[in-house]
Amino acid sequence: MIVNADSAQIYSDIPILSAAPTADDVRRADHLLYGVQDGALPCSAAHWAELARTEIAEIHESGRTPVLVGGTGLYLRTLIDGIAPVPEIEPDVRREVREMPTEQARSKLAKLDPDAAGRLKPADKTRIGRALEVILSTGRTLSEWQGERTSGIGGEVDLRPLILLPPRDWLYARCDERFARMFEIGAVEEVERLLARNLKPDLPVMRAIGVPEIAALLRGELSRDEAIAAGQQATRRYAKRQYTWFAHQPPAHWPRYSGIPGQAALELLFGKA
Repeated sequence: MIVNADSAQIYSDIPILSAAPTADDVRRADHLLYGVQDGALPCSAAHWAELARTEIAEIHESGRTPVLVGGTGLYLRTLIDGIAPVPEIEPDVRREVREMPTEQARSKLAKLDPDAAGRLKPADKTRIGRALEVILSTGRTLSEWQGERTSGIGGEVDLRPLILLPPRDWLYARCDERFARMFEIGAVEEVERLLARNLKPDLPVMRAIGVPEIAALLRGELSRDEAIAAGQQATRRYAKRQYTWFAHQPPAHWPRYSGIPGQAALELLFGKA
């Protein structure tokens, strides 16, 4: 049984742009945690991991094998290694940090948590803000909390990982082809329906690749060809970041497959039939 580990495919609003399983895919195998979250409700890594733990336990109880598929490294890391038990951030602290210019936040972080400030890139507003709000709200650094990770299932399961790192030219060509194909099967109409909901623009579903580009098309700011080109470029950039993350972040002993995904990759994971 296939369990989704992709942060975009969990949302019900964007099955086309997230390349959710097709009807044929679902007929071939059970697919879980696809399209189960309304876009108005952001899904955190912790929430996904909780859902995944439940599904995996039920699959094991039925005597079947769960196969986690997806490219959201944070989701997988949270499920396997656990999550830091950071308390809820005080709303006033979060508001103050989010309104703070990045350089000011980094300067303040350097005084309170110099190790974090030294590790993070100066322009990484999100991670700087997260590290700062944690220490301001809890009095402890984020790294201290992360040393107390809980609820990971890595020690409870027989994990058989496989990282796919196909040739980049093949990967980027597939990205371009897929995004163009999305326009042919209803991506524009999908974004029209999403925009009609008037959701907050900072929600993950509103920032999914393809949504900003098609929204610009619908506003008349881009032509169809320009929107496709912009979406293809955004997809390739994301694929590059994911490629780099999975090449270097997971444990070194996890097998990496550098060929074009196919039967050989399946045999590497499951063995020959």
